[in-house]
Amino acid sequence: MTEPAAAIQPTAPKKPNRRLLWLPLLVCIGAGVYYYLPPTPPPKPVPHGGAGMGERSRTPAVAVAVAKVGDIAQYITGLGSVTAQNTVVLHARVDGQLAKILFKEGQLVQAGDLLAELDPRPFQVQVDQAEGQLARDEALLQNARTDLNRYKGLYKEDSVAKQQLDTQAALVLQYQAGLKADQAQVENARLQLSFCHITAPISGRIGLRQVDAGNLIHSNDQNGLVVITELQPITVVFPVPEDGLPTLMKRLHANAPLPVEAWSRNGSTHLADGTLQSVDNQIDATTGTVKLKAIFANKDEVLFPNQFVNVRLLLDTLRGATTLPVAAIQRGSQGTFVYLLRDDQTVTVRPVRLGPTEGNTVALLEGIQPGDQAVIDGTDKLREGAKVEVKEAVTNQAKTPPPSAANTPERPHRKHHDKQ
Repeated sequence: MTEPAAAIQPTAPKKPNRRLLWLPLLVCIGAGVYYYLPPTPPPKPVPHGGAGMGERSRTPAVAVAVAKVGDIAQYITGLGSVTAQNTVVLHARVDGQLAKILFKEGQLVQAGDLLAELDPRPFQVQVDQAEGQLARDEALLQNARTDLNRYKGLYKEDSVAKQQLDTQAALVLQYQAGLKADQAQVENARLQLSFCHITAPISGRIGLRQVDAGNLIHSNDQNGLVVITELQPITVVFPVPEDGLPTLMKRLHANAPLPVEAWSRNGSTHLADGTLQSVDNQIDATTGTVKLKAIFANKDEVLFPNQFVNVRLLLDTLRGATTLPVAAIQRGSQGTFVYLLRDDQTVTVRPVRLGPTEGNTVALLEGIQPGDQAVIDGTDKLREGAKVEVKEAVTNQAKTPPPSAANTPERPHRKHHDKQ
């Protein structure tokens, strides 16, 4: 039999796409906006002769400083180490048991203050023994002297021999010598007893104690009891280059006091003022420096032994020098120079010879006169005869910052000067 054909199913009608219905509406809205909005006017051209941005960009804007007359201090700087004038490791001078500690760690003491005590009983016994021996020998001497006087009377009566009299006289001298030795033994025993009382040999600050009470200590102990350091006054040893030695020695031979300043290691804090005390007797051949020693009263105790400080020694003062900020100094193949501002608002290159520098101010020995204006900012776009626009005029004032680069005021446009 033939299988019946499958029934043909009717096809469902397709739904219209709703997105296409919005397309004519969007086109009409866009046409209306374009038709009714006014067109954007074109930008107006800048007149050729006007003072527009193009004209200003071709004229560099600079800052200038006026050269002034002032005093420049000449300093020698160095990194120094604080050194105590006297440091004592306190030892016991006799062996014994430490009975008492009479100081506090970190205490300020004066020379002669009692700091510790040892057990005095063994030494008192030695004193008693020596005094007993002394008393015994004193009695023997007294008896010998009495016999000598008796023998002298009998010898005058021719009752004793001359030999017996001489023997008795020698015995008196023997007892006298023994008595002197006994007296020395007594003094030595008393001295050993006094060593049980340990006193401060110098004035200063007590450190941390090394031994506790109750321990048996010896005179040859390596660490000792405690360390005493003298802090007032205190010294600082620092090296300086040998180039400044001739001027330094000239000032010393004139008996002129040389002030010295101590600053913190980062150069941000002024610690103390002192004077130069001495100069070493030879130059270090490996570094080309000579060591100097300065002394400080250190009343406020801001300086401690082995502390590192920046030291600045006032060597001399240059009076009536022509000064400019350091930022004005330029360096090139022809040497040091400045950009000098002329009356027609142009700059010219002026070679200069530099003198000493104090902080951010430098003395000029040649090339600049007081009242001249030198460019200190914007030099990267300058050349000989370039026309400039002055945006700022800086008054040159000498300042004395601490002797560390960490606290020195930064020069304007330091990166540009470093490149040059």
